[in-house]
Amino acid sequence: MADGVYERLRNAIISGEWESDSQLPELTLAEHYGVSRTPIREALRRLEQDGLVERADRGMRVRGRSPEEILEIYEARIVLEGAVASAAAKRRTEIDLIRLRRAADAMAEVEATDAYAAATANRAFHETMWQASHNRTLIDLLTRLNDHLVRYPATTLTRRGRWENALAEHEAILAAIENQRPDEAAERAEHHMVAARDIRLEMYAAELR
Repeated sequence: MADGVYERLRNAIISGEWESDSQLPELTLAEHYGVSRTPIREALRRLEQDGLVERADRGMRVRGRSPEEILEIYEARIVLEGAVASAAAKRRTEIDLIRLRRAADAMAEVEATDAYAAATANRAFHETMWQASHNRTLIDLLTRLNDHLVRYPATTLTRRGRWENALAEHEAILAAIENQRPDEAAERAEHHMVAARDIRLEMYAAELR
């Protein structure tokens, strides 16, 4: 039961059902999910370890959003995406290359104005690259890290010119992986994520104006 409550509450936070800074009273959650307070307490403890909730004056709340968190997330993701691209260049199989090419081609067919489709296709490309690294630890770390990033729902890909740049950057990463140039693949992937970070910070600043 505790695992089920944890997954449901985690998904609700990631999806935005429970918004940033929302209070999470144990009794309210227990009534909402139809369980006792014990599995709620355990779920909140695990979510605190995940970094999705934090302690407040009146119990637990959904972790707030901030430019500092954006920097922290991207500081880690820049390194991890570089590592996964490098690993993919070293270990990719022909099947991996076929999957990466399909993911890149699928992205190219998406209209830049369709934010949801663009974000979905972009994530599919990155997840395909993660799989091509054949490093389960890196895949797990990136998956968990992405849970934090999706709490910032607006995609950077709708910024003017970003979609075209992202497509070109993906092609450069794919070429380096295909030609088994791990250093270049890492550099290209890191550059790609730095650009995304800078746009994400600009978007967050614009929300506050």
